Amino acid sequence: MPGAAGMIHIPDLTFESHLWQAGYRRVAGVDEAGRGAWAGPVAAAAVILPSVPYLARTLDGVRDSKQMTPLQRERLAPRIREAALAWGVGFASAAEIDSLGIVRATKLAAMRALEGLAPDCLLTDYLVFPEVELPQTAVIKGDQKSLSVAAASVLAKTSRDAIMRDMEADYPDYGFGRHKGYGTQAHRLALMRLGKCATHRRSFAIPAKK
Repeated sequence: MPGAAGMIHIPDLTFESHLWQAGYRRVAGVDEAGRGAWAGPVAAAAVILPSVPYLARTLDGVRDSKQMTPLQRERLAPRIREAALAWGVGFASAAEIDSLGIVRATKLAAMRALEGLAPDCLLTDYLVFPEVELPQTAVIKGDQKSLSVAAASVLAKTSRDAIMRDMEADYPDYGFGRHKGYGTQAHRLALMRLGKCATHRRSFAIPAKK
């Protein structure tokens, strides 16, 4: 049943095809990861896919990264990078999030991801970038509908997860390698014992346990 809870949505190239037919050749799908985490950076990725036959088959299995297992994401990320015309990943640190706010910091990470890619239009997961003088299509749940945005979702998530795993060495008592800075019970208990470390977002209030 369409729209049913738990249904896996398969993104396709419908949005990209309309833009390719309109003459655009470097359509960048943009998505982020880590906006809601309590610690670590927010990540954004941009992916420009080619208009070639069998692309959807090549990237079969790529979808909203939240609907994928870690193993699926790690397996498909290299395939995305190989298939893409161009791709980039950018980050905004916890300190930048505290200074700018999460929305502006997310946009900063996306601008960093787009550096050097020379897109001629953007497909985004709802975000709009008024500072970018390019045609833009903001799609609600874009990572479930557009293959470019879904691919960006996977690269943003896997790149951020790698950073959080590396942080485990610097802050071994917080469990960043497991929860990646998100609000799990284990993370909450670590904060109760240890307080915030340098990579925690000071501007984020930790919700009381329900």
